Amino acid sequence: MSSTIALILIGVAVLFILGIKFLSSPKTARRGNLVAAAGMVIGFIILSKPDGANIWTQGWTFNYTLIVIGIVIGLVIGALGAYSVKMTAMPQMVALFNGLGGGAAALVASLEFIKGANPPELLGIKLPELHDPSAAITIPMLFATLIGSLSFSGSIIAYLKLEGKFEKPHTFPGQNFLNGLILLVILGLCGWLTFNATGHNAVVAFIVMFSLALFFGIAMVMPIGGADMPVVISLLNSFTGLAVAADGFAINNNAMIVAGTLVGSSGTLLTLLMCKAMNRPVTNVLFGAFGSSGGTAAAASGIAGTVKPIQADEVALLLTYAQRVVIVPGYGMAVAQAQHSVRELSDELGKRGVEVQFAIHPVAGRMPGHMNVLLAEANVPYDQLIEMEAINPTMDRVDVCLVIGANDVVNPAAREEKSSPIYGMPIIEADHAKSVIVMKRSMAAGFAGIENHLFYKDNTRMLFGDAKASLNALVAAVKAS
Repeated sequence: MSSTIALILIGVAVLFILGIKFLSSPKTARRGNLVAAAGMVIGFIILSKPDGANIWTQGWTFNYTLIVIGIVIGLVIGALGAYSVKMTAMPQMVALFNGLGGGAAALVASLEFIKGANPPELLGIKLPELHDPSAAITIPMLFATLIGSLSFSGSIIAYLKLEGKFEKPHTFPGQNFLNGLILLVILGLCGWLTFNATGHNAVVAFIVMFSLALFFGIAMVMPIGGADMPVVISLLNSFTGLAVAADGFAINNNAMIVAGTLVGSSGTLLTLLMCKAMNRPVTNVLFGAFGSSGGTAAAASGIAGTVKPIQADEVALLLTYAQRVVIVPGYGMAVAQAQHSVRELSDELGKRGVEVQFAIHPVAGRMPGHMNVLLAEANVPYDQLIEMEAINPTMDRVDVCLVIGANDVVNPAAREEKSSPIYGMPIIEADHAKSVIVMKRSMAAGFAGIENHLFYKDNTRMLFGDAKASLNALVAAVKAS
């Protein structure tokens, strides 16, 4: 039976890998979720203990009632969340679910550690005496507790930032020093607990460590601006994966080790790729309080050109007579919930023989793939979504580039101004198009707090107003043309 289980576990690992592979494309993302979920179900069915017992062998009694109750509650909450949460609020749900995963991993490790610490009683309940846990088991427990609780509290703060409760960075003098001191205390407690993992004092020290880890997660995310949440969510997601993998080592569950390692490694790679897309190191995102200027634009002195407004009917005329149109979606489109209006405009232009494409910047929005998710929800064809690297070489052959709620990701200052905080960041080169229409509520700066040089280019016109209302006006004007 053990060899059969080992083979099944290899199959589970393959399903997890295929699930993540399928998630790399919008066309196969749903299939990826189903494949990974199937692997999770199989992994649970062959759940095993260190002595080799599993649900197919005798000697290990499951509390099936609690298991079924937990599964049903989780399914109900997950289904209600998936069907009731708007697509524009998907980043918040991702942050919340990720935090719950980290918290669950921390609780599993905590219970295992406290059980192994052999306290005579816990909350008035007398516990059986166990063998002293070895360091090889204690270290994964402590690691899972630390990383999982940090991911839980940090994800909750990320959720609140995405909800707009306190989007701007919250800093104070000496904050990084205080956070470093807290981390040293946590690591010191973990080191002590590694060699003193039994008794009442160990339980008290463990609770202190757990509490400090929760606080550290809050303190780590609070100084980070809301627009950096895609990177933070990805990093915390990798933390959750690592916590799950550590749980697997602690309770000898190979399925958890495989799943957690995959999530941890893929989350880490995604974090590094997004930082590369912004030309910023991870340390700058975590400790730089980028965007702490609060979005106050720098003076426009020294920028050549003037802002030239345009009306919706004039834009409609440009779009109707264009041969190729590229739309650059940004967070402003998500806030206005204008993705359906964008698709309607694209469809109307397509009926008139206009080639329409969508240029996707890797860090546009508030989570990885945010624009892809919104446009997919509006049934925009996948083949119209073009990544930044593929669209940029052809931007000089675009008749009209329509920028909807995007700012820093199309700012030529990243290419032209060496003193700019975003200098060197890869951008969608919208300014290379023959005509550029920027849809914004106002002239407010983006997250970087700097003026957008694109607004002052000779080939740029500004269509001011709410993105959804402006798009509806464009659709009406195009239909009337």
